[in-house]
Amino acid sequence: MKIAFTVSDGADMSARMDSRFGRAAKFLIYDTETKAFSVIDNAYAQAGQGAGLKAAETVVKAGAVVLVTGDCGPKAFQALKNAGVKVYSAKDVSVAGALEAFNEAKLAEIASA
Repeated sequence: MKIAFTVSDGADMSARMDSRFGRAAKFLIYDTETKAFSVIDNAYAQAGQGAGLKAAETVVKAGAVVLVTGDCGPKAFQALKNAGVKVYSAKDVSVAGALEAFNEAKLAEIASA
């Protein structure tokens, strides 16, 4: 299973989570089976409009079935939901901390935006 995390800066598991989805600088994609990860720049972080929808496309194309972020706007949330991606909330932690909380079922699933 692939999990996408929103990242403000950094390119490893110690990177701090970005609380914004569409405006996050990067997405760290973690594969729970291989324990490997990759980092994708969010090319739409500075877009005037539609950053959330384009970010959702990026996450879906990366194969993620789970997104861990701080906040997610309604249009992006709906696009993710339609693609079968579950969204969870994590703030003020590193990616490693958010992954640990996810694995321990300590993150709240976002049911609506």
